[in-house]
Amino acid sequence: MASIVKRVGKKGSTYRVRVRKGGRYISKTFTRLTDAKSWASEMESKIDSRQLPTAEALKHTLSDLIERYIENELGQVKTAGDKTRHLNWWKDQIGGVKLADITPTLLSENRDKLKKKKKPGTVNRYLTSISHAFSVAVREWGWIDVNPVSKVRKLKEPRGRVRFLSEDSTDKRGRVVHGERTRLLDACRNSRSPVLYDVVVLALSTGMRQGEIMNLTWKEVDLRVGRVTLHNTKNDEIRAIPITGVALGLLKKRAKVRRLNSQLVFPDKTGKAPAKFRDAWLAALERAEIDDFRFHDLRHTAASYLAMSGATLAEIAEILGHKTLAMVKRYSHFSTDHVSGVLSKLDERMFGNE
Repeated sequence: MASIVKRVGKKGSTYRVRVRKGGRYISKTFTRLTDAKSWASEMESKIDSRQLPTAEALKHTLSDLIERYIENELGQVKTAGDKTRHLNWWKDQIGGVKLADITPTLLSENRDKLKKKKKPGTVNRYLTSISHAFSVAVREWGWIDVNPVSKVRKLKEPRGRVRFLSEDSTDKRGRVVHGERTRLLDACRNSRSPVLYDVVVLALSTGMRQGEIMNLTWKEVDLRVGRVTLHNTKNDEIRAIPITGVALGLLKKRAKVRRLNSQLVFPDKTGKAPAKFRDAWLAALERAEIDDFRFHDLRHTAASYLAMSGATLAEIAEILGHKTLAMVKRYSHFSTDHVSGVLSKLDERMFGNE
């Protein structure tokens, strides 16, 4: 049961609510009786559903939670910069609110405020960042019992972009018409950049991200077995990728003339940082007459060609480093021939004698 005690002071009346949970009490003071009764009713309801806030939730604000999380949990996480920016946005909006008063409704209101300025995918990243902070507070700190973000609906995101380089084809007279892939590789091969062609070939051959390629070190490359072992990945998990054919040959050539003062496979002139090739990349796209194409689309191209070559979604996910199949389902329509073959075998086995 909740009790409300009225106190009269020099600045007017206040109402102190006390609610008993087990062998302890939680309390809060209000200047209006209606607010005190409303809070008392809410707390009693939460007692019945075993959701009464902890003493820590009544003591700490969202800012306290965010500051402790950033200091102790993010550390050297690869996406620490993005997560910190997301969390500081929440801190600016509702940082002064006690954790006990952080509700799904309050979070939803701020989600809707954010979606007026950001794309659905970006809004969902903001929710994910604050959700993980709450989860740590639940599991490890005991500050709250339930993660309030778990009851907040994420926004529906549009289907992921799938832009990939076209292949060579033939016209009505049987003449070869060079596709985007051939034109881009020719432009990169003739570029003044000493790294552009090798970088693009590696991206097309492996589906590696730009950051993974440019931060690649010789310690991660095994030329004898033809394998790259990535330690600095987006999801912070080690990923091994086979390197074969043209890409392996280019790495072997590069190894023969590598800089002794740098571990980077693609260093700049100082050897201390990755080489820059953005201007050369844009110039190559222009010479190849390719529009609406980003470097990251090389990763989509690799995945699309894998699917068209018969790779399963699980195999594509393993190569690209995705934890789930959800991210690679966008390539499923490229593998219809492979799926048809599997179903044909199933039909033959089941109904071959019909």
